[in-house]
Parts: sequence; structure tokens; C-alpha cells
Amino acid sequence: MEKIRAGIYGYGNIGKSAEKAIMKSEDISLVAVFTRRDPEKIVTFSGAEAVSADRVYEYKDKIDVMLACGGSATDLPVQVPELVRSFNTVDTFDTHAKIPEYMETVGNIAERSKKTAVISAGWDPGLFSMMRSLFGSVLPDGTDNTFWGPGVSQGHSDAVRRIEGVADGIQYTVPSENILNEIRNGSVCKYTAGQKHRRVCYIVPEENADREKISETIKKMPDYFADYDTEVNFITEHELKRDHHAMPHGGHVFRNGITCNDEKHVMEFFIKLDSNPGFTASVMVAYARAAFRLYKEKNYGAITVLDIPLSYLSSKNRKQLIKELL
Repeated sequence: MEKIRAGIYGYGNIGKSAEKAIMKSEDISLVAVFTRRDPEKIVTFSGAEAVSADRVYEYKDKIDVMLACGGSATDLPVQVPELVRSFNTVDTFDTHAKIPEYMETVGNIAERSKKTAVISAGWDPGLFSMMRSLFGSVLPDGTDNTFWGPGVSQGHSDAVRRIEGVADGIQYTVPSENILNEIRNGSVCKYTAGQKHRRVCYIVPEENADREKISETIKKMPDYFADYDTEVNFITEHELKRDHHAMPHGGHVFRNGITCNDEKHVMEFFIKLDSNPGFTASVMVAYARAAFRLYKEKNYGAITVLDIPLSYLSSKNRKQLIKELL
């Protein structure tokens, strides 16, 4: 079996989880993790070497796919366009409104450098995107509704931690149970994301930080909080570690549709996650396989989960998949 040589760029929650996911994959080996921290102070789970991010391009010929594990707010839009000049990449860019712009930027560079960049490959965007596409194709006369949570959003938590005066923080997305039940009972209304969810933040402020300014900055942040009922709570570092150390999440994709003779149907896809980064990283690793296979076929540019055959995600070959699953 030809092993895919992987690298991990960014060794936070997603990066560490990606390493553990690779350790469960017989067809993928981890070459190195690249970090902005002091690599000499990092001990990896797998024994792979930790390398300064400044040295990443020394590994251009040693890595088949680079897993870009930074945050969507400020990391990925800068890092991936640079990385894809030298590496095939997989990322989890999750700012939905900016995906077309991001795809164009990354895609143009990837095409010129003859690399494959799988973008926005998490669970939403990612698996949920696939379900919305599938459900809508089956029930074209219908309505989509997506719910996130209850749970920790890594992208939103990363965004609040980057605000001036914030020492640490975490954000929970909480769906409306009333609207969930309305949709399960057949409602075909199209609800906005703000109607379907509220956001709850727990912030550890720096000493003498302006709490009112932090709260206002969070609530007015476009693409993340501005369109939601957002609650901001200030707590201590001890309380954050004691009460908010786990990172659960989950969500639902619904399609309520009508076929001939006004027959009503409800399609639902549901996930419940003990660990948001653990699951997200597992999705990334599956798409690292796809990125490698697409690259071998000279399929260059920015590729999304909607473009990739399901069989490309599996370590099993096509004949095995058909025999076991079809």
C-alpha cells in the first residue's frame, strides 16, 4: 500500500486531533508538524518531529498533503495561499459568506503551481454541504434548514480570542428547540440562522481590559455574531478550565419537501460529537486522501467536497466499497 505522506501546519486543537486521526489511518504517515511555537518544547503523540513553521518549505518534496489547521478568521486566508504554492493542501475554512472569494484566491494560485487544494472540508462547511446538496437534489420542491449545536464552535471561539483585551474564551452555539420541533413536524418555513440559534460566549478578560468594549466588539462582529442574539459572560481562567474544558458539538440538516400528490417528506441528517476538533480533524484526514488522489490525476486548483467522489475518501478500494456498502 502506497502511504500518503502528510504534514500538519498549526498544532492547536485541530492539529493535535489531526495527528491522532492520522495515527488511526494505515494508509497515511505523518512526516512532521509545523508550529509557530518553540518546536523544542513540543512532544508529539506519534513521535513525528515538531518543526518551526518558518522551515516548512524545506519539506516541499517530503510531504504529499499538508493539513492546514489554523483558524478561519485570520490564519487560513493568509497561510493556505502561501502553502499551496508548494504543497497540496486540505483546510477547514468555515466563513460561509467568504468561501467563493477564498476559493478563487486559493484556486488561482493552486492552478498556477499545479497543486490540489481541498477547501472548507470540515463538517459545516463540509459534510453538511454534501447533505444539503443531496437532499435538495432528491426533493427539489422543498426547504433547507441547518442547525448547529448545542456545542462549541472552534471558528467562533478562535475569533473571540483574537479580540483586544481577551485572554481566553469559548463560544457555544445553541439551537432553538421550538423551531427544531416545528421543522420535524413538517414546517416548510425558511428560518434565518439568527432565528434558529443564539450564541453564548464565556470570556476571560485581560487585567484592566474594557469589558464593555469587548462585549460590543463581539456582538457587532460581521459573519460571526452580528446577526444573532449573543450573550457575553465574563469569567475567570479557573472557571473556564473547570467548566468549559470539553469541546462537544453537533447539528442537523433538514430538507422538508413535497413530491407528487402533495406528499410531504422530511429528510434529516444529525451528528452528535463529543469532540468538535476530533471529528473535524477526522474529516480533514479523509479529504487528505482525496487531495492526494486528485493530485495524482492532475486535477489542480481549489476543490470542494461537492466536487469529490465519495470513494476517494476511503482507504478501501472501489471494488471493496461496492461489495460492502452498495
